[in-house]
Amino acid sequence: MERFTAFDFGVSWVMSFFHQDGTHDGDTAADIVAKHLSESADELALAVRRDTRTLLVNLPSETLEVLWTAGAQYMASFKGTSGSEWTRTVIGLCDARLAVKAGVRPLTGADVEDGWGCRDAVITEIERAEFLAAEAREALVDCARHCTPDLAFRVLLRAILNAPGGSLSPEQYTRMEAIGSALHYGEFVVDSVEFLVEEESPSPVRPSADG
Repeated sequence: MERFTAFDFGVSWVMSFFHQDGTHDGDTAADIVAKHLSESADELALAVRRDTRTLLVNLPSETLEVLWTAGAQYMASFKGTSGSEWTRTVIGLCDARLAVKAGVRPLTGADVEDGWGCRDAVITEIERAEFLAAEAREALVDCARHCTPDLAFRVLLRAILNAPGGSLSPEQYTRMEAIGSALHYGEFVVDSVEFLVEEESPSPVRPSADG
């Protein structure tokens, strides 16, 4: 059972739009999201809408702001708006994108896997990512408990990519691969943080008994 894409999707995919060169895709954050949605498959818009609705219903505005900021390389200040208002904006953009096409099929199968069986494992990896700010880890744990572990894990991966000085041990990465497999992720989701895995130090060479 596989998801509709081998790459990232949902809210974590939207977070990837906000990087140093993201303003080339639009004058405002909403313009940037609308542009990407207009160029993407129905399933991507459905996945974003599913994630954002889950976030809006289950988390307070302040927690949403922390998650959006942690998951994006560059996210404009929430001054003048709020985490809830921005999340509601993204839902509206998804609705507008999906309204232009009749007969859009809902997500099914692996694409609606929430990962509740992986909740404890996801929370453990969040707590072990000590290079993330404490408030980001707290928000991610809240997301895993009150939204879905699947969503929290994808945002965790995005936050790890954006964290200064972030690194992973080979054991951490192996555990993350196992979680990704359980959640039916494609090959390029967990793989996105592989370059942060620390190289194992070679074992010291011991002198021989004859030496």
